[in-house]
Amino acid sequence: MYGLGRMGANMVKRLLRGGHRVVVYNRSPGPVQAAAAEGAVPTASLQELVSRLEPPRVVWLMLPAGEVTETAIEAVLPLLARGDVLVDGANSYYKDTLRRAARVKELGLHYVDVGTSGGIWGVTEGYSLMIGGDEEPVARLRPLFETLAPAPDRGWGHVGPSGAGHFVKMVHNGIEYGMMQAFAEGFNLMRHKEALQLDLAQIAEIWRHGSVVRSWLLDLTAMALAENPTLAGIAAYVPDSGEGRWTAAEGIEQGVPLPVITLALTERFRSQETASFADKLLAAMRQKFGGHAVKTEP
Repeated sequence: MYGLGRMGANMVKRLLRGGHRVVVYNRSPGPVQAAAAEGAVPTASLQELVSRLEPPRVVWLMLPAGEVTETAIEAVLPLLARGDVLVDGANSYYKDTLRRAARVKELGLHYVDVGTSGGIWGVTEGYSLMIGGDEEPVARLRPLFETLAPAPDRGWGHVGPSGAGHFVKMVHNGIEYGMMQAFAEGFNLMRHKEALQLDLAQIAEIWRHGSVVRSWLLDLTAMALAENPTLAGIAAYVPDSGEGRWTAAEGIEQGVPLPVITLALTERFRSQETASFADKLLAAMRQKFGGHAVKTEP
């Protein structure tokens, strides 16, 4: 395992608990030492990581998508040999995955893309794994998937050829954007109905049991509201890490309407503007055509 951030480190823990031998490397040594304390084999370089593995090797990258993953792939490829498997478990853009898989295949290696969902809870609850790649390497890695998943027979699957795993994970995250936005808007509406004095944490807890909208996402929402009913100290700023943009762009490219996902994405963009010029211009327009009052900035 190369990359011991929150996801990678917890995946190592789950693999170790499942009886696997895991060799680990990270650019900063602290996470390596922590993994070694759990029973992993520590290494201080990529060269050492590869040397500690018996052919055919499996090197799993759990790094941020984009340039970091690209650089890591370029660094590890010369160290591998025919038949080895390179796994990308990041939220990589599937078009990058298609390009990388083709290059890796030319070298006689295997490239497996694993869309991974589970966040910080995966270490105890298991991870949802969406796997793309050729049949043989995926079958070879089956014991790893069975250990990482919630159960050996559910929560993971080989969804298609190279790129399919990351494509499905991209759509998964786009759907997540829409679900999160719907919950956020609904609870916000209830919060504004002050005359009814609604207890949002109570309502979330009610919905968790028997409701059509019950879900793990609602479970986490209920937890957040129970811990901090007014969400004090949390800024109204919602980053987007890329998957929503890719999903919306894919919809445009394929001519498939994605109104909910796309709007949820634009709402995230909106949250990232502390003082929206567009909103200021809207206020100015209302003043010009209707004489409506304009609030001044402090």
